[in-house]
Amino acid sequence: MHMESLPYLILLFIGYLVYTLDHHKEDLPVPSILVIIGIFLSFIPFFSGVAITADILYEIFLPALLFTGAYQFSPARLKKYAAGITILGTAGLAATIFLSGWAIYLIMQPFAAVPLLAAFLIAAILTPTDPVSVMQILSQDLNDELVTTIVEGESLLNDGTSVVAFAFLFSWYTGSTPGMMEGTVQFAVVSGGGILVGLAGGWLFSRAVHVTHERYYQIMLSIVVAYTVFYTAEFVQVSGVLAVVFAGLVLSSTFSRSAKERHFREALDGFWKVVEVSFLSILFLMIGIAASSYLFHEYWLLAAAIFVVLLALRTAVVSTCSAVLPPIESINWKEQLLISISGVKGVVSVYLILKLESLASAEMDILLSISFSAVILSLLLQSIAIHPAAIKLKKRNQPRTL
Repeated sequence: MHMESLPYLILLFIGYLVYTLDHHKEDLPVPSILVIIGIFLSFIPFFSGVAITADILYEIFLPALLFTGAYQFSPARLKKYAAGITILGTAGLAATIFLSGWAIYLIMQPFAAVPLLAAFLIAAILTPTDPVSVMQILSQDLNDELVTTIVEGESLLNDGTSVVAFAFLFSWYTGSTPGMMEGTVQFAVVSGGGILVGLAGGWLFSRAVHVTHERYYQIMLSIVVAYTVFYTAEFVQVSGVLAVVFAGLVLSSTFSRSAKERHFREALDGFWKVVEVSFLSILFLMIGIAASSYLFHEYWLLAAAIFVVLLALRTAVVSTCSAVLPPIESINWKEQLLISISGVKGVVSVYLILKLESLASAEMDILLSISFSAVILSLLLQSIAIHPAAIKLKKRNQPRTL
């Protein structure tokens, strides 16, 4: 009897237990608990064969997770706060990578002669945000749709743009891209092409879903669309991440137009929610298992310093971006702080770290250890800080709703 799948079944059961038994998710979110459990599981020989690779994470887990987050995103809130989401997910992302890259480079020089381009690679890894760890807390603790919308919307956008940015920094680091100008043009083509593929795929699905009224067949079609859009974009060498995000956003807009379309959303919600929770359970446990081998090193103070500095820089970028927002999206300093703290690192950061494993060197081992350590610090410390920060903000501000 083949037992290779048994560890993964046990991981899923552990996820079920954690989600079921954790009645105080606001104090320590489930993803953080799962990562900690995963680290401990890495010392049990039975789980030695459990491994997550960059390709598995990117090609199997990410399309489903991004599709679910995008199609459930409110089109009304997206339209209302489009400026803040767009600015933070594009210009804000670029500024954060630039400032963080220089900061990482300067901080690491006394300890290791890390090239500037390598520091920018680490900055690109630690820039994307993952709201899965904090959105439930924000929704429960804070009746402020501006904050929750920007945190969630920014993550959807910067997941895609950060992957594209990392890909070009990676190619420059390995010497496979001729120059900055050509790389910049290719960046625009890859990003824009991914968006176009996603828009086209979402539009086709919104038409094809009317062919049948059986919800089971509609769910089957949604699986096909989520992955087909992703793989089509990758095949034509544009961003699969942005493609699946924008396909989901098109569906979100389509499903909000009438009662009939909302019925489609209800049918899909049940299935994709199960997929999301199941994937996240296995994934965060596997992240803990994968990270464990990189967490025993002598650079923890350096990793902590980088984590603190990058959080401060994110706060500064959020504050600067908020200064150019329209009045309806005006963000006070307390909300800026909460948005900054809510920028927890997660799945996309881990995928980018795993991409670096192909560059085996002593220098890269240091960078991998520091990157994994910073992600773990973010998952634990920032997640724990969300609940008290949100409660304090709620007491001092009137709720903002539609």
